[in-house]
Amino acid sequence: SRRQRQMCIRDRFRSSCIRVGAFLVVKKIIEDYKLYDHLTDWDDRGKGLLLDLAAYSIITESNVAQHYPEYAYNHPLMTPKHKIYSDSTISRFLSEIEVDERVNFLNSWNAEHKNSERIYISYDSTNKNCDAGDIEMVEYGHPKNDVGSPIFNYAIAYDLNNQIPLLYEDYSGSIIDVSQLQYVIQKFQGYGYKNIGFVLDRGYFSKDNIKYMESCKYDYVIMVKGKASFVHGMILEHKGEFETKRANIIKEYRTYGMTVCAKLYPDDETDCYFHLYHKSGRENAERTQLENTLERMEEYMNKAKGSDTTLPKAYHHYFELTYHGDKFYGYKEREDVIERELSLCGYFAIVTSQKMPASEALTLYKNRDVSEKLFCSDKSFLGNHALRVAGNAAMESKIFIEFIALIIRSRIYTLLKRRMAEMSKKPNYMTVPAALRELEKIELIKQPGGHYKLDHAITATQKTILGAFGLDEDTIRAKAIVIGKELANSAKPEKEDVENGQNEDF
Repeated sequence: SRRQRQMCIRDRFRSSCIRVGAFLVVKKIIEDYKLYDHLTDWDDRGKGLLLDLAAYSIITESNVAQHYPEYAYNHPLMTPKHKIYSDSTISRFLSEIEVDERVNFLNSWNAEHKNSERIYISYDSTNKNCDAGDIEMVEYGHPKNDVGSPIFNYAIAYDLNNQIPLLYEDYSGSIIDVSQLQYVIQKFQGYGYKNIGFVLDRGYFSKDNIKYMESCKYDYVIMVKGKASFVHGMILEHKGEFETKRANIIKEYRTYGMTVCAKLYPDDETDCYFHLYHKSGRENAERTQLENTLERMEEYMNKAKGSDTTLPKAYHHYFELTYHGDKFYGYKEREDVIERELSLCGYFAIVTSQKMPASEALTLYKNRDVSEKLFCSDKSFLGNHALRVAGNAAMESKIFIEFIALIIRSRIYTLLKRRMAEMSKKPNYMTVPAALRELEKIELIKQPGGHYKLDHAITATQKTILGAFGLDEDTIRAKAIVIGKELANSAKPEKEDVENGQNEDF
């Protein structure tokens, strides 16, 4: 039980086996990014506890506050004297983080990473289901996976050039993605960003958003569907001009592309650039999907004949429907519509404000996959598929800690990926979860007298992983000695605090 676990920790104060490998990697990234310095409103205790919670989320892939003491029991900490705090203290801490402290961190973080070099920012959002009754921003909206619960939205802006998360947003579930973009642009204006562009998914495509980015003198790279009414005519017009020409191949993605300069809207004063693409594998998949959809529709309509069924709009798009009174009687394919969509299968388009080759536009858009991976990491590898909170303050605090954890984990992912690209073989231990599990095997063992020493030498696999972060065996050994001394020196004060019963922290 929770109480028994706490008593166990209180009796022994700290484990005889301390896992230091993953912690040292996380701490190095914190130091490299100067995250301590960006937490200007915090004292040493607050900074340490906040970053410990972020490290806990990364290393254990969990955000359950009740399990934090168990993590702290066998890991070094960033709190002064490696002090372990109880789950009830963690709950109080989450409820006490103020709006100004979160905002000031983002202001400081973006001031540090704002520069004159041109960068492209990927902005994307997701939504999270929430059944807690006291969360103000939770509303019924337009979830990607509707389970009947109210939701809130969560968005991240990511610097593709420097591979750094810059900004996060949480907002009401009823707000749609396309209407939020202008507000995040205003935030980047407030931070003083000048020479930037936005890489966006099709969900943010609208005339108002395009015009707003142009008025702010920000560039854009936006995906549009090949079947979209304003672009499918252009695709059909140029069909056959580039799909098999080797001069147009983008080998990295096995895709053919070409660029066309034209006005996006009739009232535009300047041209933009349409990058048209075709991929044969995508064509086969989309054709199969369309044929399966038509087949399911026909099966449903055959069963519905003679009933007073009202068919959805999609059925009217693909079929001419016949009714006698209120009863559905029969159907006939709209062959011209279906043939037109079949001819567009495998095609897609990207629109950019700046002139660039089709290959560059596609690479920029493909790089935004990092944003998708961030959301996947957040839900799967940081334990944030559920926030486990019941109040507004705690929810905002957990999202804030989640963003700091994403900054750190994104750096771990980037450095491991960069190191693996240099290797002739692609070992399976260079993923973030596998690397952290391997580094967790680097341990300090408690010696007589309360001192801690490394239990064994660093393995070849661990050396390879540590090398991605600029760490070697000598560095780890030196840092382990420092941590061992800190733990030994902190043991006695911790024991006195518990015996005196000053508070329930341990």
